[in-house]
Amino acid sequence: MLTRLSSPLCVLTGICLSLSATAWSQNSRLIRAGAEVIEIQTGFGFLEGPVADDRGNLFFTDIDNNRIHRLDQQGTIAVIYEPSNHANGLALDWNGELLICEQSGQRLTSLDGQGNLKVLVEAHDGEPFNSPNDLWLHRNGSIYFTDPRYRYPAGEPSQPGEYVYYLSPDRHTLMPVLTDLPKPNGIVGTEDGAQLYVASTELQKVFRYDINKDFTLSNRIEFADQGSDGMTLDERGNLYLTWAGKVSIYSPAGELLEEITVPQNPANVGFGGPNGRTLFITARSGLYSLWMNVASSRGFLDP
Repeated sequence: MLTRLSSPLCVLTGICLSLSATAWSQNSRLIRAGAEVIEIQTGFGFLEGPVADDRGNLFFTDIDNNRIHRLDQQGTIAVIYEPSNHANGLALDWNGELLICEQSGQRLTSLDGQGNLKVLVEAHDGEPFNSPNDLWLHRNGSIYFTDPRYRYPAGEPSQPGEYVYYLSPDRHTLMPVLTDLPKPNGIVGTEDGAQLYVASTELQKVFRYDINKDFTLSNRIEFADQGSDGMTLDERGNLYLTWAGKVSIYSPAGELLEEITVPQNPANVGFGGPNGRTLFITARSGLYSLWMNVASSRGFLDP
């Protein structure tokens, strides 16, 4: 299934008339002057997981329609993986393979450019995961991921708790690193690999942890008194949270810098587009973009 968008420049940069809402800002240095939130396309089920590669392709999931899509530089949207086992969070590893949280598959997988799928991990203590939700790739190739249970799959959780896990670079070592955070959801770490942000949708708070040398977590602090679904960081270390109809941007010190109003309640955010300075927002049934003055916290696939 292919959908051709009418204006690739508008899609990838946000330099055109807004079809939706504009960005409200206390500080315009992060958002490009005159940029507005652009509606790329609506009519999906429930969008999540935006992540871009070094060729300008944006990947995102449509959970309810059980698909993973790719938006290319020409503005074409194509389905690349279906059924996706209600895939949610996505990431890209250093080889360019797409890392996938398969909720109803209850596993982490990777998809290469030829469409070959590989299972990375699918169980803890002999039982399937609850429903992998979101993940972050550490600079050394290890993965941190959250495992709550929402709608997929149906039934009772298969694990005794909703944990945050660490998976080693060789994919042989798996360990829970957080077992006391209810409904862990969005997760992202700093570029230097020293700190990890995790959102709790039940507590409606975002916490920051230090990543220890043994990859366990310590020194928890409450970073933001609001919830978040998916999250991302920019090159200045600012944290982007998705909650209650807005994307909220916090400095590394916890100061609220910007709020971006979106027509639909946002579920996740990620950078892409020319020079990585377009912020893509997955918001329920719609995909949106906004041109920024900043890029992602990490160069494309740069370890």
